[in-house]
Amino acid sequence: MHISNPKHTINKRLHKLYPPEIAERAVNDIIDLIFKYKQRIKSTEYHLSQKDIILITYGDQVSKLNEPSLETLNNFMNDHLKGVINSVHILPFYPYSSDDGFSVVNYNAVDPHMGSWREIEAISKEYRLMVDGVINHISQFSDWFQAYLAGDPYFQDFFIDVDPIVDLSDVVRPRATPVLSEFLDNNGKIRNVWTTFSKDQVDLNYKSHRVLRNVLDALFYYIEKGATLIRLDAIAFIWKEIGTQCVHLPQTHELIQLMREVLHEVASEVIIITETNVPHHENVSYFGSGDDEAQMVYNFALPPLLLNSILHGNTEKLTTWGQSLTLPSNKVCFFNFTASHDGIGLRPIKDILSDEEVQSIVTSVKENGGLVSYRAEADGSQTPYELNCSYIDALSSPSESQVLRVKKMLVTQATVLAMPGVPGIYFHSLVGSQNYHDGVKHSGVNRTINREKYNVDWLENELSKQGSLQKTMFDSYKRLISIRTSEEAFNPFGEFQILNLDTRIFAIDQVCSENTHRILALHNFSDKEVSIDLPKDILLPLCDLITSSCTNFSYEEEKQSRKITLEPYQIMWLKGKTNKTNKGFKDEK
Repeated sequence: MHISNPKHTINKRLHKLYPPEIAERAVNDIIDLIFKYKQRIKSTEYHLSQKDIILITYGDQVSKLNEPSLETLNNFMNDHLKGVINSVHILPFYPYSSDDGFSVVNYNAVDPHMGSWREIEAISKEYRLMVDGVINHISQFSDWFQAYLAGDPYFQDFFIDVDPIVDLSDVVRPRATPVLSEFLDNNGKIRNVWTTFSKDQVDLNYKSHRVLRNVLDALFYYIEKGATLIRLDAIAFIWKEIGTQCVHLPQTHELIQLMREVLHEVASEVIIITETNVPHHENVSYFGSGDDEAQMVYNFALPPLLLNSILHGNTEKLTTWGQSLTLPSNKVCFFNFTASHDGIGLRPIKDILSDEEVQSIVTSVKENGGLVSYRAEADGSQTPYELNCSYIDALSSPSESQVLRVKKMLVTQATVLAMPGVPGIYFHSLVGSQNYHDGVKHSGVNRTINREKYNVDWLENELSKQGSLQKTMFDSYKRLISIRTSEEAFNPFGEFQILNLDTRIFAIDQVCSENTHRILALHNFSDKEVSIDLPKDILLPLCDLITSSCTNFSYEEEKQSRKITLEPYQIMWLKGKTNKTNKGFKDEK
């Protein structure tokens, strides 16, 4: 069925979003875009598996004199991560004016300080490439916004100018800043323009079909340049309706579904990932029905829940939350992580942890040298929404022994690797980076604390030093990754259960697609030795993939012990056979 047919879902979605005349123009725009990019993009089928691990990094994370930083990054990955990590999320590498790339000046260019499209394409030939669609807003210094201020008719509906007397008190605020920012246009008129995040991040108006067309053009261009995963940044805020909270609106979901369907007309292998740092039940709504919206959703509740478990040596809240996880289909999964270029979000654990537990985390992180960012509430008060801290410093005090700090860090990272879904690993977690206080002093921005950039020669020297924190973390982490990628039971879409074996243990039981083998992943979040009895429905023997040793083996069933003992912060990934070879967990009970 052709898109011009009113019964085509793309056509119907456009008519839901726009008045009939505008919708028809949008239909023609999309037909033109699809025709244009089908000539340029070669679609190749791809299915996610346990081998998919995504490195999260800035394009200029490592640098070398007289070399484009993107080339340096590619060389570093080839030298140290080839065969271990197969995908890379390069944070915004476009020309920008603030927020370390998230205030984009030009969607179709590469920041010349990092390199060019040549370097991006070279990386995409070696690794699956994830890029950012920073499409809720654009820089005030972009050509689009400057043309708007200059009175160019084409751009007059690209942005949202609101009379400041209009009541916007219902609008959800992710920052403690005003909704509207004043700008002076070229005729001297004051424009009060919608800016959800900052004055330098001007929101786009998707009620304009021309905005939709230009944004889709940019997303298609990224795919042409090698992107196979697209992260939709701050997407929950993308549609505005005055009189509403302007977050999670039905039009927002419709727009994401439309974008996915349009992109899939050309490249069906492209994966859409939504970034919505909001309470968990709102976050998972972006899976849609399971086959029409995001294929992956950031698991934002995981980082603070892992942190809470380490701080209290107790996994009860983590286990209860894990047992509640459901997915609408076997075509979607979580994007699991502990750290990113942003801080540790606290909104996702609303209604999961108590106010007292959240405050306990905040206090601990501040004691370890971390910072706290706040958001404005409707009543004018401010509440903490994000912890700004390197993850290893959030988990442990810099005064603790390196051995203990590494153990705490690794048990959280192993949990991410064992969780159903696809793991995302922030560069700084991989190398055990600590808080970058000098950077915060220089920038005045809390998030800089976890965004330090490295001279590649210095970093490689640290990674070669026996016993250094960087080398210890790097080597241990890579070994865990190598184990995960070799085991089919860690498939992102596999069957799983979160078991309640002890209040100090987080246990994940997963089976491979043929249901012949399972992995029981055990993680001790306490500083105590913990002994547990394995459930009777788990067949013995089990072999620990971490230590390569088999335990509890005996040919005589009555002599097989079901007791397992874990040292403080120990990780055990126990592999064994399942009871059945046809139906999975439900059939085992």
